[in-house]
Amino acid sequence: MKNNKPMKLIYLYGPPAVGKLTVANELSQITGLQVFHNHLTVDLIKPFFEFGTKEFFELSTRLRLEIFEAASKAHINGLIFTSCYSYPEDNDMIHEILSRINKHNGEVLFVRLYASIEELKIRVTSDSRKKFGKVKTSEGLENSLDKWDMFTSIPFVETLEIDNTNLTPQEVAIKIKD
Repeated sequence: MKNNKPMKLIYLYGPPAVGKLTVANELSQITGLQVFHNHLTVDLIKPFFEFGTKEFFELSTRLRLEIFEAASKAHINGLIFTSCYSYPEDNDMIHEILSRINKHNGEVLFVRLYASIEELKIRVTSDSRKKFGKVKTSEGLENSLDKWDMFTSIPFVETLEIDNTNLTPQEVAIKIKD
């Protein structure tokens, strides 16, 4: 929905299985903001380029940036974006997101979710993950965490950090809204 105020992008990040999409959906219900789940672009590109390839990441980044800028330029109320931030590989993308949103006087609010490894291993097998091309096994989770640093906060922005190991998605959404 459009308005006259600059757009807010809530950038919700953390490792696989931490509950980003579940929390984003709860946050959407209490704020009215639309969810831009990162798998919208992942699932669009996967039939053409293998996940992890240079072509895959370049195209997914371009698509996301174009959507962020178009939404910001149009002054939609806001978006909640979910992503696994990988340090330091994703730093250039974060700088570009900030540039494109700020160009239209928008604001990016960063929220990092984290949970214990034991909890992530339980959550990764959840049925809710099966409809997306997400990591679905403990082995896949361990491989991702070995390959990419997904526990580091984005070092150059202010970030709200929430350990949601023992919190419900509703509790986390309320903390973010507050």
